Parts: sequence; C-alpha cells; structure tokens
Amino acid sequence: MDIANFGVEEWLNEWETKATYDLAQSTVSSMTLSEAISIDGTNPDDFFRSLYDTKMNYGYIEGSPAFKEEVAKMYQNVESNNILQTNGATGANLLALYALIKPGDHVVSMFPTYQQLYDIPRSFGAEVDFVYLNEEDGWRFPIEDLEKVIRSNTKMITLNSANNPTGTLIKEEDLRQIVKLAEKVGAYILVDEVYAPFSNPNSVSVVDLYDKGISTNSLSKTFSIPGIRIGWTATSKELADLFRKYRDYTMICSGIIDDALAVHVLKNRDKILKRNYNLLSGNLKKLQEWVESEELVSLVYPEYVSTSFVKFNVPVPIKEFCIELLKKEGVLLVPGSSYEIEGHVRLGYCCSSEVLEEGLKRISRFLNQYR
Repeated sequence: MDIANFGVEEWLNEWETKATYDLAQSTVSSMTLSEAISIDGTNPDDFFRSLYDTKMNYGYIEGSPAFKEEVAKMYQNVESNNILQTNGATGANLLALYALIKPGDHVVSMFPTYQQLYDIPRSFGAEVDFVYLNEEDGWRFPIEDLEKVIRSNTKMITLNSANNPTGTLIKEEDLRQIVKLAEKVGAYILVDEVYAPFSNPNSVSVVDLYDKGISTNSLSKTFSIPGIRIGWTATSKELADLFRKYRDYTMICSGIIDDALAVHVLKNRDKILKRNYNLLSGNLKKLQEWVESEELVSLVYPEYVSTSFVKFNVPVPIKEFCIELLKKEGVLLVPGSSYEIEGHVRLGYCCSSEVLEEGLKRISRFLNQYR
C-alpha cells in the first residue's frame, strides 16, 4: 500500500510551533480544561474528584452509554447503539473507508476537501474521480458535475460539509439531490461533518436522509476540545454492525477520562455553541472588514464555520509567501498548495480576537511590498 504525503498535516507539523500568531488552525478557539468543565458551573476539582476511585481499566469499547446517547441526540433518526466512538473524525473517516472500500472500487470525491477523503481510497486501490468546486461559483457543490462522473458501479461519494478549506456548505436541497443520485446506483455517501455551521446547528445530516449515509464528526472543531481526540460514526444498524468488525482492528477504546470529558461537553453543547457562536460571529465581521480594506485580498465568505479560504493576488508561489510571512511577521497560514490549489491560504479566524486582529495587521504590513 502506498499513500501520498498529507499536505496540511505535514505543513502544520513543520511550522505551527514556530508561529506567534497562529491563523492556520481550524478549531474554534480551544477551551482550557478548566473552562470546558466549569462551563455549567461545575467545579473542576469536584469533577476530577468524582473520578478518583475509577479503575484505569479499558473503557467502554464503543464509548460509554451516556456518550452514545448524547451523540444520538444530534441526529433525527439514529439510535444510540449505532454510534461508534473513534479517535477523532480522522479515525471515523478511516473506519468507514477501511470497512467499505476495496481495490477496483469507484469513489467520487469533492475537491478541494480534506485529503484523507480521497487519498485513503486511492491507497486501498480504488479509482477516484473528482467533482471540482470553483471559486467563481462561490465554491458551490455542482450537482450537474456529479451526474457526469457517477457510474453504475460507484461505491462511495465522499463529502466534507461545511468544507475544509473553503468554509462553504452543501445546502440541504443539494444534499437531497446527491442522495437521489447515490440511490440510483446504490452508492454510500460519507460526509465529514466536523464543521457543522453555527448559523444552523440543526442542519440535516446525511445519515438522517439515507440508509447508506455515513455521518462522521468529532469534538475537535465546533466543540473546541481537540485535545481529547474523540469522534464518532453515525450510521444505520447494518453499517454499525459492519464497522464494529473493522473497528476492532483499529481502536479498542478511548480513555476513561476522555470519555467522561466528552459526555460533560456534549451535555453542555448549547452553552459551548453559544460561546463559540459569539466568538465566531465577531471574528468573521473583523475578517470581512479586513478583506474589504485590502486590495490584494479576496474571499468567498464562509458559512458560520471556523475556516476560510482567502485568495492573495501576489506574484510569488503561495507556499513561499506563507514561509516568508511566518519568518518576518510570525503569522502562520496554511498555503493552498497543501490542498493542491495555488494562490489561496486557509485562514482560521476563530482564534482569540486579539490574535486575529494582530495577525491581520501583520499580514497587511507584509503585503505592502506587493502593492
């Protein structure tokens, strides 16, 4: 098995520890452990004291019953037993692809998107065709192009909504059209939903529309606690039973403390979503004002999600631009070349407001040489 280098992860691994102003991340400003626990008034000391007598055995294999029940509440038609806990959304995506994709299968992926969703199928020996999102069309998912590439033997369609890196969303009516096309050929639809939009936290998931729909998600982005590495798959019973077999080879269980924290966060999701919406909406306004003031910058504005794909009109390769920006101004962005798209950067604007303001000011200063 051979696989391509993971562009975004390689970039962050090399450069993120060198940043003073990190605008490369796609998490809504991560909470401290104390903040996450006390968001409902719980005393952190009391929370951990309640765990002191817990034996550090293996935890619940698929996630605790409380975890599975809280996650199931996020969907309309998913029973808690069909929720499987994973190591982040990356673990959820890997589980679904590992269980379903075989050599010679045909997969259709949107592009750009999270690289895992098309290069893992390739590494398994699948043939992958792309449906390309175009900036000129607002990064909209083109249903008409999916109709051209889908085949009678297409095994899976892989999507990321809201999209990483563009921050744009597949609208519900479009997702329903995608389901209709998949139904005709019996294809699965895997949707990585880690960037659920704050403007509509009840947006429909593919698992609620289609028996071959697979929703993956985690607590890393919208819920601001990537440090506990908890994600999940939400599927039909048939798929959950299939995934269990493959999951035994990839993950025994999450940690007991991680699961307890995950349950606490999920029980307080309304408070966390309110906290994050307030940060996101304020920062998005700051980003819009900055873009409109910069003649060398343009942006298809994202939905209320934590990532944006900014275009820079500069006469140098975007990777070179990003490296020089980091060295001279301490600001880290993800070059679009990590997504195989030149001229753009992923700019994560959901850091603290102070970091965002100073980071944008420093980018403007760096841009002076190109005016």
